[in-house]
Amino acid sequence: MDFLEIFGVVFSLVYLWLELKQHPTMWIVGLISSLAYVFIFYQNKFYAETGMYIYYVIISVYGFYAWKFGGKGQSHELPVSRTGGVQALVLAAVTIALFFVIYLLLNNYTDSPVPIGDAFTTSLSIVATWMLARKMLEHWLIWIVVNVASAGLYFYKDMRLTAALFVVYGVLSVYGYFRWKRSMSR
Repeated sequence: MDFLEIFGVVFSLVYLWLELKQHPTMWIVGLISSLAYVFIFYQNKFYAETGMYIYYVIISVYGFYAWKFGGKGQSHELPVSRTGGVQALVLAAVTIALFFVIYLLLNNYTDSPVPIGDAFTTSLSIVATWMLARKMLEHWLIWIVVNVASAGLYFYKDMRLTAALFVVYGVLSVYGYFRWKRSMSR
């Protein structure tokens, strides 16, 4: 465990706390923690995760803008919404396509020790983060799966503090789902 991992975990927990509260500054904190994890995951040969965290840095800018100005009339905050049936099918297809592309790249061009797990969590995370940027309620359900699988992968790679972070993420994802769902009824 090193300072950068501790830094990443602390900022990630602040990010999640702000996400639960639907506070737009979560995107700024997320950008900072994502930059830390770009280096952490690269050092640990989680190449797809490294790429995903680069994506997180980029989508943090988009997410901040969408949350602040993506609502009706371009001047209102974006409300929480549900994912439609057709939209869910498109997102599932995108996830499957991403999984196969990422897996093939990892398996054929890297020394990744866990190409299937890395491709699985990365493809789901990319889609869930886009859904989060659009404030879709169901992104929390995807995060539950990602967080449980990720905790196992990080424990396997002896990244115990990050594994513990993802266990906390998993529990808070369940809480987040119900908190956001309640906010929709207000």
